[in-house]
Amino acid sequence: MTTRTPSDEILHRVDGNVSWIILNRPEAMNAVTPDQRERVIALLADASADPTVRAVVITATGKGFCAGADLRGAPAGPGDRVAGDVARMIRLGAQRLITAVLDCEKPVLAAVNGTAAGIGAHLALACDLVIAAEPARFIEVFVRRGLVPDGGGAYLLPRLIGPQKAKELMFFGDAVPAAEAERLGLVNKVVPAEELEATARAWAERLAQGPTRAIALAKQLVNASLDGDRTAALAAEASAQEINMTTADANEGVASFVERRTPKYLGR
Repeated sequence: MTTRTPSDEILHRVDGNVSWIILNRPEAMNAVTPDQRERVIALLADASADPTVRAVVITATGKGFCAGADLRGAPAGPGDRVAGDVARMIRLGAQRLITAVLDCEKPVLAAVNGTAAGIGAHLALACDLVIAAEPARFIEVFVRRGLVPDGGGAYLLPRLIGPQKAKELMFFGDAVPAAEAERLGLVNKVVPAEELEATARAWAERLAQGPTRAIALAKQLVNASLDGDRTAALAAEASAQEINMTTADANEGVASFVERRTPKYLGR
């Protein structure tokens, strides 16, 4: 029997300045193991640090995007753990995965090919842009297991769709089809399954041709604006623009406007 490694279960390639991170456990609906989680976190950190990477796509093989965390090997009951174990596991596990997406310095696009449940749904919704295939579904599955949503769910959902609708999804755990997810504002675009990769590639390539640092700063501003007041948001905006104006891309953008030509951004 051949043993699969984390590098087999998380496929990775850089293609045209786009880092593709592909969950590859189709037989398990891409439920995420700890090793896979660490691999994804590392690849997102690498994308932030690599100037040749200017956008990231997270997608998956098979019929599911991600069925959540793979709970095999987790403690079976209260007798197998002490107080603090669960909080530590969540803090060092699911929460690190979600914050790795939110804090990535490059725009992250989710191409959701199928069911995204639990932490799998939160992995998609933490991305900056979400494209879903028509068969995709989003499920706040935690309540079905008698659990509290973790992995940032109660942080992400109200900010995307408001508190009342977030509570409905979390309290009932109903599957949300892709078309309904688009209507609610959970996803940006729904496409036929056969068009998902091409659409994600087109969007990612557009992002990769953009002013990378300006996009990164805009991402930080939007994310921070949801947690702070107006004064802090406007101060952050001014600081971000100050930083951005030191970049080559900002100079190129202004020069191309004055010279009435299409800008050519280098991501620097």
